[in-house]
Amino acid sequence: MTQTVRGAVVTPEAVVSDGVVVVDDDGVIAWVGDAASAVAAGWGDAVAAVPAAPERLVLPGLVDLHNHGGGGASLPDARSLDEVRTAVAEHGAHGTRHVVASLVTASPEVLRERVALLAEAADEGRIAGIHLEGPFLSTVRCGAQDPDLIIDGDAALTRELLAIGRGHVATMTVAPETPGLLGPGGVLEALVEGGALPSWGHTDADATTMRTAVEAGVAALAAHGEAARSARATVTHLCNGMPPMHHRAPGPVPTALAMAAQGQLVVELVGDGTHLAPEFVREVFELVGAANVALVTDAMAAAGMPDGLYQLGTQRVSVDDGVARLADGGSIAGGTAHLLDVVRTTVAAGVPLHDAVRSASLVPAEVIGHRGVGRAFGAIRAGYQADLVLTDLDLRPWGDGGQG
Repeated sequence: MTQTVRGAVVTPEAVVSDGVVVVDDDGVIAWVGDAASAVAAGWGDAVAAVPAAPERLVLPGLVDLHNHGGGGASLPDARSLDEVRTAVAEHGAHGTRHVVASLVTASPEVLRERVALLAEAADEGRIAGIHLEGPFLSTVRCGAQDPDLIIDGDAALTRELLAIGRGHVATMTVAPETPGLLGPGGVLEALVEGGALPSWGHTDADATTMRTAVEAGVAALAAHGEAARSARATVTHLCNGMPPMHHRAPGPVPTALAMAAQGQLVVELVGDGTHLAPEFVREVFELVGAANVALVTDAMAAAGMPDGLYQLGTQRVSVDDGVARLADGGSIAGGTAHLLDVVRTTVAAGVPLHDAVRSASLVPAEVIGHRGVGRAFGAIRAGYQADLVLTDLDLRPWGDGGQG
């Protein structure tokens, strides 16, 4: 029996004001369009059974590429599947249907343990993949990463972690200047051969070093088969954990923007109003286009929780007025927003709703290759998984997590 959902439907291309989504018995979108066209297409009975709902938005399930936890549970510190479930459930209640679980820099022993646990969660279908944020980063731009645990690139360790992850490791943040990264036998080669993508970040690289690494990544993916050829590396939370752009010392930011504008990279933006000014987020959308932006939360355990003290790997984090900072040093230490909050802040800055939603759903789904579902997701399109999210016009969840 088919189901019909009606409201202002947000597709990657536009908002259909009186839209209809028809879902088949398998939870797959059978048809999407405006109500008048639905009647002409033979879905008249389905449309007649559901009244117009102009006060309601229908979104695709959101996809968070960079998430360290929520609901009081820290993914880099999780020792049980219940803790992983708690973090995922917190974001699921706010419209995020697919979470890539992010670790932080840790000892090799801890990384092995955490990757093994998260691989179990991925086997369960709880998470969409694993993101390793470190340990091959810059100590100069480590942010909330523990500088004492940052090491040079180690291809053998990379291969070991990918093997433990059983194909679930989707991305790994690496600094372009890391020794042992490029060239035969390097970390980049190990990542691509293991089915994971580099995510350039936590870097103090100059523009030349950044471009050399990014171009090496593009070439490595292009040389590694059809699936890899269509994949794109990302930039971990653009501007955060890297030097600011200066006209005589441009650093990595303009290279990231230029190559994203060419469609060769996807830049992550933590558009929560704390990590980046909303105006900056708007300008990046206009510079590179929504298809080359992934909105992320960089959420940690305090997402959905009150202010207080939390843990992020080896680091203590103090949350005050919703802003997470290292208790010692004051660096921003992840986010406390849900991805729907990030979309709301981005739209308020002037980014069109359908563009902001695309960058929080379809773009990240494409980055991770629509893992874990068996069919495409992240967009309201015929043939896609119908993990719909319902909100009011202010992008607040409608009912129980906005479940459609």
